[in-house]
Amino acid sequence: MRRTHIRLAAVAATAALALGAGAGTASAGSAELPSGTALYNGLTMVGCQYVDQSMLQMCGGLDALTSDDPAVLTVNPFTTDIVILGAGLYPDGGIRPVLEERLRTGFRLAREYPTARIIVTGGVPQNGRTEARAMGDWLRGAGIAPWRITEEGNSNSTVQNARFTDQILRERGTTGAVVVSTGDHVQRAVLNFRQAVDGRIPVTGVVARG
Repeated sequence: MRRTHIRLAAVAATAALALGAGAGTASAGSAELPSGTALYNGLTMVGCQYVDQSMLQMCGGLDALTSDDPAVLTVNPFTTDIVILGAGLYPDGGIRPVLEERLRTGFRLAREYPTARIIVTGGVPQNGRTEARAMGDWLRGAGIAPWRITEEGNSNSTVQNARFTDQILRERGTTGAVVVSTGDHVQRAVLNFRQAVDGRIPVTGVVARG
């Protein structure tokens, strides 16, 4: 336990230095250099990858998640996957505004990093259409190549989003995951995904913006 606390303190100190040193680099929307905040989150992401499961929530509290492009995606857009989390559909199967925010942010990342694969995750069908299918349809309609999109349409909660998506990540050798969601849900979702992957790969998050 003491060793874990020391590791967390080291991550926090190093990340704070990176945040100051990286300020003024690329801003959100740039696929060139990660911003200072993205560098900070990148360091906490790596630190949190190796802590005990019991310490994941405390470690995640060090994250300063924003809409900035994540460093892990900037460094490796080839085997880092963008995971867009679902939200309840309208009874007719239409997409609610909160889900469209997530899709627009995921679409921005997908367009800036055209080699990155996308996973859309969410079950709970309405009018015969799951959240994942509605999200996949939206992205394909926006011009994202179908081969880049994988639909996980069986989950009914964020914990299941993480667990079922992890099966996909394992099967195709994903080396990092970027979770896209809205508001405070991002931090909880990142925690669930870190618990699901159990230190196998790094996980970070991006806050969706409308």
